[in-house]
Amino acid sequence: MTAQNPARHTPAFGPGIDPLTQWNKRYGGEHYHFGEAPNHYLSLQGTHLRPGTALALCDGEGRNGVWLAQQGLRVEAFDLSPVGIEKAHRLAASRNVTLECHCCTWQDFRWQDAAYDNVVGIFFQFADPLERAQLFAHIDRSLKPGGTLVIQGYGIEQLRFNTGGPGKLEHLYDEALLREAFPAYEILDLRTYEQEVLEGPGHSGSSALVGLVARKPAGTKA
Repeated sequence: MTAQNPARHTPAFGPGIDPLTQWNKRYGGEHYHFGEAPNHYLSLQGTHLRPGTALALCDGEGRNGVWLAQQGLRVEAFDLSPVGIEKAHRLAASRNVTLECHCCTWQDFRWQDAAYDNVVGIFFQFADPLERAQLFAHIDRSLKPGGTLVIQGYGIEQLRFNTGGPGKLEHLYDEALLREAFPAYEILDLRTYEQEVLEGPGHSGSSALVGLVARKPAGTKA
């Protein structure tokens, strides 16, 4: 585990609430806050993943990074919560795979050019529009030409539900936003849908979702 000052630049949950403390509390129990199984949308994308390496953004207790490792990929993951990362290592050990985990925020993560064959971001909707544009730029730069991007998030209709997500319209996704963020990518799957989500106590119930799978053009520079 690489520690990189996880207290810096953490997203705000609300006035007076420290996000690092909040996430450590959520991950502090014996159970896994979002369950041990991978995100359902991600689990459907095995045929689109490229052999080699993968980065799992803000991977919490490791459910998605572990699943990626089970697909034979060399996986890096990062999250701001050391409690979550400890549980990610425990989950990986129970599944006989390994993760290279970094304890940091996305601003402090050591982004590298063309470093990953796959980049996976599941429910990382803490960023406001300006921060999101910066984060998407990091994602694009770090993905190898020909690499696969997988994003799953809450859609704008999620405000009708109380089953997870940031609760702020400007943090939610629609298809146009994702197309505009990665305009040169080949869209392999892009869908807006409602589904019953059963991912531990953290995500439970009917939800409005957006999923994107896209391939970075092979001829592009990182």
